[in-house]
Amino acid sequence: MPQADLYFASDVDIDAARVLAQVEVVVSEHDAGAGECKGRAFPVTVTHHRNVLLQVAVLEKPHRDHAFMTGLQTKLFGVLEAMVPSPCVIAVELRFQSPFNQSKRI
Repeated sequence: MPQADLYFASDVDIDAARVLAQVEVVVSEHDAGAGECKGRAFPVTVTHHRNVLLQVAVLEKPHRDHAFMTGLQTKLFGVLEAMVPSPCVIAVELRFQSPFNQSKRI
């Protein structure tokens, strides 16, 4: 189950819930076996320059190689470019979750 964390300068007019929903769609389309993408949004009141950071963590699997991750990153940049107003710096960080990270629905 992927995890998306969205950090953004609080003065950036962004629909964080919509961004996270679109991130889930993109991850699912890029990797049908990924499952639901848990998402959290964090407006940040103290920043240096207007910026948005999207961090997405997925489990490490053989098919998630450099080309796979680069393709996913490109698609996620597209989400932010379409939904974040200018001027703003956007960043997308992809990473692999710890093999000891577990999620379960209760």
